[in-house]
Formats: sequence, C-alpha cells, structure tokens
Amino acid sequence: MAEPGESGRRPGPLAVTIGEPAGIGPDIIVKAWQDRKRLKLPPFVVIGDAALLTRRAIAMSLPLSTAAVEPGETLSPLASALPVIALSGQMRGEPASPLKDDAPLVIEAIRLGVEMVHEGKAAGIVTAPISKEALYAAGFDHPGHTEFLAVLAQEQWGAKATPVMMIASDLLRTVPVTIHVPLAQVPALLTTEKIVETGRVVATDLRTRFGITKPRLAVSGLNPHAGENGTLGKEDGGIITPAVRQLAAEGNDVRGPLPADTMFHEAARQTYDAAICMYHDQALVPAKALAFDSGVNVTLGLPFIRTSPDHGTAFDIAGTGRADVSSFVAALRMAAAMAARETRS
Repeated sequence: MAEPGESGRRPGPLAVTIGEPAGIGPDIIVKAWQDRKRLKLPPFVVIGDAALLTRRAIAMSLPLSTAAVEPGETLSPLASALPVIALSGQMRGEPASPLKDDAPLVIEAIRLGVEMVHEGKAAGIVTAPISKEALYAAGFDHPGHTEFLAVLAQEQWGAKATPVMMIASDLLRTVPVTIHVPLAQVPALLTTEKIVETGRVVATDLRTRFGITKPRLAVSGLNPHAGENGTLGKEDGGIITPAVRQLAAEGNDVRGPLPADTMFHEAARQTYDAAICMYHDQALVPAKALAFDSGVNVTLGLPFIRTSPDHGTAFDIAGTGRADVSSFVAALRMAAAMAARETRS
C-alpha cells in the first residue's frame, strides 16, 4: 500500500463534503443514501452536520438515521445509518437562506476531505455544490472550488497543482481552457502555453484515471469557423495552431483548431475522447445539452480524485425533495471508478 501522500492506491470510502447547507447538497446526499442499494453506490462518508441532514430529511418526508464516525474509521457495507464526520460547529442555514456564519464550516469540510485523502483515509472527494457568493461574504478569497482545491493540494503534497475542469458524461467530455471570466477577456487570456498545459493535463489524466491508453484530443477554435484562415480572427492561427502542433510533437493524438459548431454532433464525438475548448460556454453548453442530469464536474491535474455534481445550489428547490440525484450519483460512481484504476496501477 502506498504511504500517505503518495499518488495512487487510495484506500477507504469516498469523502463527500456537504456543500452549502442552504442549497440542495444535503437533499441529494440524503436521497441518494436512501436509495443506495438500488443505485449500487460505492461506500461514502459525509463530512458535515448530522443534525442538518436530519432536518432536511424531515423536510423531504424521508426517514434517516446517522452515525458519527471518525476519519479513517472502517465502515460496514451493511450499515443502516449514514456515516457522518462532524465539523467543529453546527450549520444553521435553512433551505434557500444561506448564512455567513456557515461559510467557515463549508470550507472546513473541503479542507478535511483533502486531508483525508492525503492521509490515506479516503479514496477521493465528491463535493456538493457551494455558494461562492456566501463564501465571498465571509472573506473566502479564491475564485471557486477548483482554485481552493489547488491551494490545498500544494499545502498537503508540497507541489504546485495545475487544476483543469472537465465536464464528463458517457456522451461527451469537454474542457474549457479559460473558465469563469468575462467573454470579452478571453482572447487576451488565451496563450499557446496555457492551451498546451491544459492539453498535457487532460491527456495524462485520461490515461491514468480514465483508463484510455491513447487519448484522442480535439481542440476547438476560438472564432467562427476556427478563424476562416484569419479572416474572422487571428487567434486560431496565431495561438491555437502552435499549441496543437506542440502537443502533437510531444506524442499526443490531437487535432485542431476545429470549428466549434461542427465538433459536437454524434458522428464527430466518436472521433475524440475529450474536446478542449477555449472558453466556458463553448465547453459547457454542449456538455449540458447532451447530459444535463448526468454530467460530472471532474477536476484534473490534482494529486487526488475530485468529482462534483455538474449543477449549483438550486436554492429555489432546496428542501422540497425535487432535486435530481442523477449527477451526484454519477459523480460518486466516477470517483469510485477512478480510484479503482489508481489502486490497480
């Protein structure tokens, strides 16, 4: 077995962070747990607040028993109570009413999840949705989940991580090179080096964590028709083409820049394993159009496995029982499959 802190061979269950307590994170955790046998879910432990989960179960008219556990504690596969690792305080937020005072506990859950993986007490983490607005109000100074996870990775493993966001489903995997930035800023932020760095991370993780021996990458253009030989923009030829050439020179199976409007129909999707796109909506619109309920947000480039449902906090339906668990279930299954591949490596 690997020593704590080494890559691969992670024992233990998945660590599920509770996310924003006023959102649907608690809902999907409770609903999935209730249906765990039919769904054949992998073992997981929740880092959160048992009292909050119980209140949410009552609001949804669902029975729930919880059991307090410690990080690394062996879990019985026949357990009838949801295992919960307690935080340092109680979460007070009610459905659709986020509280600033809950933010430190949301952050604590994420930090503890990463620590558990580093110490060999969890196979990976699955994060329920957070509210960045609520965290910002409490002084959170990271753009989002992904960037915070990169900081935690460096703290725990001692090496800089290059996090890359992938939206993955059985139908499509897409990766945006630039993420949560205004569209007007995208051309200035795109560089050949950034595209190459993203492509390297994607190719590596497709091999090691998705079991694809020779990953095929398709790289989109930025402008309509991939620039139409420079008549519709210079970025495609001046920035993206050199990146594709460099990735190919490094031994990758890569094509591009390709017109984004012809990359995502069924026949085109059969020709690649992941599409590297230039900006947020270029990647996420096709991913969500094809698999809105089952897509998974996967963070590549980290020394640990992290997946998340590909949706937000959905304050408007929190506590109603209407939240769809499909994406959360897919995130659990994907994390478990990735961990199993690491264990075999």
